[in-house]
Amino acid sequence: QVQLVESGGGLVQAGGSLRLSCATSGLSFSMYAMGWFRQAPGKEREFVAVIGWSGTTEYAESVAGRFTISRDNAKNVVSLQMNSLKPEDTAVYYCAANTNYGKLIRGEYDYWGQGTQVTVSS
Repeated sequence: QVQLVESGGGLVQAGGSLRLSCATSGLSFSMYAMGWFRQAPGKEREFVAVIGWSGTTEYAESVAGRFTISRDNAKNVVSLQMNSLKPEDTAVYYCAANTNYGKLIRGEYDYWGQGTQVTVSS
């Protein structure tokens, strides 16, 4: 059974930092592109960042330069370091996996986590 479990969310003031982690099990982690998405109340789900099996990364324009995605293939974990947080970053953040990097960027996923809440106060 494949599981993606996010952690690290919470309440932080604007300008602060958080580090999200997504622990995976039951899949050949190194073969998957891993990504982060977010959904704010009343808004569509949006792409945040993706990292390929080789370490290639891509970011949404809204987070580029502030967020960093990384992966540890030995521990089957993907992380998202979020710095200089803004109130508009408030959302539920989801981890996702797809063997196809391009499809994952478009929001097509093989596996999806349960999400972790990030709230940024002004």
